[in-house]
Amino acid sequence: MNDLREKCPWDKKQTLESLSHLTIEEVYELYDAILDNNLQNLKEEVADVMLHLVFYAKIISEQDGTSIEDILKIGNDKLVHRHPHIYKAHQELTVEQVKENWENLKLEEGRNSILGGVPKSLPALIKAHRIQDKAAHVGFQWDSIDGVWDKLNEELAELKHAIETKVSEDIEDEMGDVLFSMINLARYANVDPELALQRTNQKFIRRFQYIEDHATKPLSDMNLEEMDALWTEAKEKLKSLKN
Repeated sequence: MNDLREKCPWDKKQTLESLSHLTIEEVYELYDAILDNNLQNLKEEVADVMLHLVFYAKIISEQDGTSIEDILKIGNDKLVHRHPHIYKAHQELTVEQVKENWENLKLEEGRNSILGGVPKSLPALIKAHRIQDKAAHVGFQWDSIDGVWDKLNEELAELKHAIETKVSEDIEDEMGDVLFSMINLARYANVDPELALQRTNQKFIRRFQYIEDHATKPLSDMNLEEMDALWTEAKEKLKSLKN
């Protein structure tokens, strides 16, 4: 990285801001490799993300002299501080107790809200899951999944009414409430909603591409019944391939 910052015109031109959107792209490529369960691609994508982190550390060092070792020490110190059950008290804790301690320690570090650590720019689905998870750590959640079902059914009824009355602002609000409740349901069912939706997206793409590949005429000339027949065929064929 030292060589590139000195000798490559593109690398010399980069700033923290110009790199940021490229880093987001690299992280999504890493996520794709995880979803595909492709170990070789995963290694390459981890390397790409790590390269970006080295790049940021290099730019920071140019601005105020902080070394990459200094930056890693900040991370090490934070991990030690947030794991007192290992480095101080030597306690055996459950996963939930560790998470609760982690959130409490962040508040002691000066964060003024349990939700303060949720990045503003997170994708909405992931952000909703993190918000709910953090609120749950202080007891702000239903006692059982039954309460989640009741809330979801209530929100669905309100959405149905909003759609029937055709008030666009109400429809958007109620749609958001339904989606938020669905994410909460996923949390109670111990399902990662982002991962579940990503896999459903992949499943839809595979089946739709099967329709495209096996259609005997342009899709625009097919009716829904014809396409649905191929969709059903795709479900069976792709299921057998998966098994």
